[in-house]
Amino acid sequence: MVAEYHVENFGCRASRADGEAIAAELRGRGLMPAAGPAQADVVVINTCSVTAQADRTARAFIRRVQRKNPNARIVVTGCYAQRAPGEVAALKGVHAVVGNSHKALVSEIVPELAAEAALARGSFVPVNSLLSRQAPAKILAQSQGAGWSGAGDPPSGVAILADQVFAHTLLAAAPLEAVFDHASSSRQTRPTLKVQDGCGNRCSFCVIPQTRGPSRSLPLEECLRAARAFAAAGGQELVLSGINLGRWGRDLSRPLTLKDLVENLLLEVPRLRLSSIEPMDWTPELLELFSAEQSLHGLAHHAHLPLQSGSDAILRAMHRRYRPWHYAEKLRAIRERLPYAAIGADVMVGFPGESDALFEESFAFIESQPLTYLHLFPFSARPQTAAWELAQKSPVPPARVDERMQRLRRLVEAKSLAFRQSFVGRDLPAITLKTSDQERQQGFTRALTGNFLDLRLTGIFDSNQSLWAAITRVEGEGLAGEIAARSRK
Repeated sequence: MVAEYHVENFGCRASRADGEAIAAELRGRGLMPAAGPAQADVVVINTCSVTAQADRTARAFIRRVQRKNPNARIVVTGCYAQRAPGEVAALKGVHAVVGNSHKALVSEIVPELAAEAALARGSFVPVNSLLSRQAPAKILAQSQGAGWSGAGDPPSGVAILADQVFAHTLLAAAPLEAVFDHASSSRQTRPTLKVQDGCGNRCSFCVIPQTRGPSRSLPLEECLRAARAFAAAGGQELVLSGINLGRWGRDLSRPLTLKDLVENLLLEVPRLRLSSIEPMDWTPELLELFSAEQSLHGLAHHAHLPLQSGSDAILRAMHRRYRPWHYAEKLRAIRERLPYAAIGADVMVGFPGESDALFEESFAFIESQPLTYLHLFPFSARPQTAAWELAQKSPVPPARVDERMQRLRRLVEAKSLAFRQSFVGRDLPAITLKTSDQERQQGFTRALTGNFLDLRLTGIFDSNQSLWAAITRVEGEGLAGEIAARSRK
């Protein structure tokens, strides 16, 4: 019996891509995925820290793992580990804290800890895959206390690897051929290719520049290599992501743009979906790559533009680099080019100083825009950000935040319903997803349309099938349909 691992991911799609890459690397080193954290020799917890709630969620999960599996070696990585390594190291059961600055070393550290745990429980561990690797022991021994910022000595026996230099970061594409598997329930039908990390925007509320470092791009050839491997393995839809995706290519020795990357990737994969892109990075050149003919074999008709607020005064206080009219111009251009596209936005509620009048300004702006879904977040003050002090001076009462969140939810529910109803009686391109046995027994397959709508497809189909669906009705928060005649040909 070989040593077993479990990777638990929190946060954004780019963070999940990091976790998928770690899991693929661990499989390549001879470890096996455990049935769950309670059965694993090593549990890697890939954290988020964008809000205080994200920190609390990570701490609760660490405590739950330690309680249910006290013999497991717990390795904490990600943004919380980068922002507050000493705080994380002090949690009971944590054996190593690896910030984003050293995340590339996680796959070096875990095998040693896994071997140690597996031997402790009397399991057989292949010598050639784990115990012969001596580099991790040196890393752990030499890094004791690195990045420790608390008073006194770091917690005994806990290795901490985190600094603000990010000199040890390695931006590498996940081995998508290992992450993607349309037959395996533990892998992804639509994996993420993370091509960019870090951000230099310095929005007043955001901790990401601290936790992710400066913007860094994966070289074009490495992006293409990963995409080719995905396509060769039979993948149909690849999701392109980054912490600030629109900045891709600017830091390369020969500067390129996101449009250059997308144009090249479209030659390699059947369908490409773009994740969140800042408003000002939706350039006319990028939009030119979309066309109705590419709905099935090209760019998915889906755009996500972080908004945060529709109030000019609040955007200025947030240090955002656009004004509401700039944002409206971008949405108008996208809707003209992509009449059937899902268009989403991130919206933050309760930023310090957001008066009733400023919220009403934001609400009216959102109501007037062709948005089809929203990701809503209450403001959360993060240490060492400009908004931290603002939150002490001009906080918005929690009850008022909850009330505003409810109003926005009702607004976007109406927008989403109208958008989905417009496709009843139409055909939409879709890709089939992994579907549970219970759902299959009910006679349907889960799918996702090209314009980002959940679909309940009548019939039993393998995952990773690219097809056309005839939409018959709105159902729940998505659509229902059946395979279209054009797919039966």
